[in-house]
Amino acid sequence: MSRIVAVANQKGGVGKTTTAINLAASVASRGLRVLLVDFDPQGNASSGVGYGRERVELTIYDALSGDVSLADVIRPTDITTLFVVPANTDLVGAEIELISADRRERFLADALAPVVSQYDYIVIDCPPSLGLLTLNALVAADGVVIPMQAEYFALEGLSALSKTIEKVKAAYNPKLTIDGVLFTMYDARLSVANQVKDEVARFFGEKVFGESIPRNVRLSEAPSHGKPCLLYDLRCAGTKSYLAIADELIDRTNAGKPALALQP
Repeated sequence: MSRIVAVANQKGGVGKTTTAINLAASVASRGLRVLLVDFDPQGNASSGVGYGRERVELTIYDALSGDVSLADVIRPTDITTLFVVPANTDLVGAEIELISADRRERFLADALAPVVSQYDYIVIDCPPSLGLLTLNALVAADGVVIPMQAEYFALEGLSALSKTIEKVKAAYNPKLTIDGVLFTMYDARLSVANQVKDEVARFFGEKVFGESIPRNVRLSEAPSHGKPCLLYDLRCAGTKSYLAIADELIDRTNAGKPALALQP
């Protein structure tokens, strides 16, 4: 069974795109076929797997506008089983055009439908907002991974996103669920970080991933080289954490069995 996972948080700077890139790459390293869909007009998920602006020709916008099929937009990456649908600032236009469109919340779901069966996982990097693009991602998805920092202000954002997910589930996508809450840039030495984590665990229980992503220099450097962290530094703490998260996600969602193809 294929599974579509939206990586979403309306708050910027929480490691959303870093999580989308490295979660997709880590799942792919386990021998599963993964499609990373860049659905953020900033295009950072694209450049993070080697598709900077100068290398991008067709994008997700071209597929949404009906100029080409999504299959025509898919590109390979340096990981054999990881593929990407690039994005760039053209995607801003899509959000404007969707406002007056029929079935405006289902454009992404319709575009993905012909290729879903070709992948074990499809990971969508959502924009940092709760607009029409994110709505499209949530309508298309089976589950949501929510990256967040262990800060008190982040609790309000988590509450707002959870309410949005429930509304989308009720109105458009009854199968939608939260696959996991992931703490990023986590420092266990800080009492506030542990307090926030405990507070989130009270409400979300086992939805909180057992592993957290630490602050890690190599994790921050990897995107500038156009590589997921496991290709940049396989043995760094960031890579090890995302590999552990990938295994936990696979175990939770049962969309595939880890092949254990790559170990740190």
